[in-house]
Amino acid sequence: MNPIRRAVVAAAAVAALAAPLLASAQDIKPRLIRFGYGLNEQSNQGRAVKFFAEQVEKASGGKMRVRAIGAAALGPDTQMQQALIGGAQEMMVGSTATLVGITKEMALWDTPFLFNSAKEADVILDGPIGEKVKARLQDKGLVGLVYWENGFRNLTNSKRPVTKLEDLDGVKLRVMQNNVFLDSFRSLGANAVPMPFSELFSALETKAVDGQENPFNTILSSKFHEVQKYLTVTNHVYSPWIITVSKKWWDGLSPAEQKILMDAARASRDFERKDTREEAGRALAELKAKGMQINELSPAEAARMRDRLTRVNASIGVNVGMDLWNETQAALTKLRAAK
Repeated sequence: MNPIRRAVVAAAAVAALAAPLLASAQDIKPRLIRFGYGLNEQSNQGRAVKFFAEQVEKASGGKMRVRAIGAAALGPDTQMQQALIGGAQEMMVGSTATLVGITKEMALWDTPFLFNSAKEADVILDGPIGEKVKARLQDKGLVGLVYWENGFRNLTNSKRPVTKLEDLDGVKLRVMQNNVFLDSFRSLGANAVPMPFSELFSALETKAVDGQENPFNTILSSKFHEVQKYLTVTNHVYSPWIITVSKKWWDGLSPAEQKILMDAARASRDFERKDTREEAGRALAELKAKGMQINELSPAEAARMRDRLTRVNASIGVNVGMDLWNETQAALTKLRAAK
């Protein structure tokens, strides 16, 4: 082969190799992505959003930039969800519980005492059942990317220690704006009050409500220990967060851009769960050190609560669809038998 022909062939080979990279680079446009979340920047949620933003910027060569907006500055979860559906905001992370009014299958994750461990939750949420529930969002104008961990929810109040079912009688308890939470706590004897998270600290401080329920991390990062005396380790609900994207906006992205966001979301999920679980142990110890009285709910009392919630669980099954409910119970039974 003569030198000129060799040079032409070599140049063609280089061009062929570079073409996909060039096409990929052209498929990534400069974008500013508004990513809203409810907790503050120093929280586990804030740290994970920052990690996600860094991953997106790195993978897009700085073209796609995530503007993280925390502390519910864009409104509560329900308001941000509507902004996503309308295309006025690109992304958010929030509780699956606040999506129940949009996609009824999300109520599956609100089932009291559904999961016995975080490992069980990971397998179900990241597997076919979690994907099936997530997919239902698309009809409503949202795209679910991944589930993060908020954690097992526990009870705090300023009225009295809660160590048995009867101690909940008449406690005015803030719950999420979600019928399963309302029904559950009313069934347990509490006076359940629906309220956005952004209004909660003030309501606890002014005694408009006596208590609330959230994971240890959120109790600490939101400084609820300053206005709450008693904490009961109930682990009554495993609470996931979910990253959602405006479908209107998502559909306008190239496959390369969608892949960058999905890869970053998966990486952030792994980072967030590890960070959240490590922090939960530290948070409980710190809440105790800050003067909260910690009570453990005994297995016998947890069983009494579970029995009281039989009707609520039956209604969740009907609401989310018995096929999905039975599939979830079967998957959990199989997981537990494999231990």
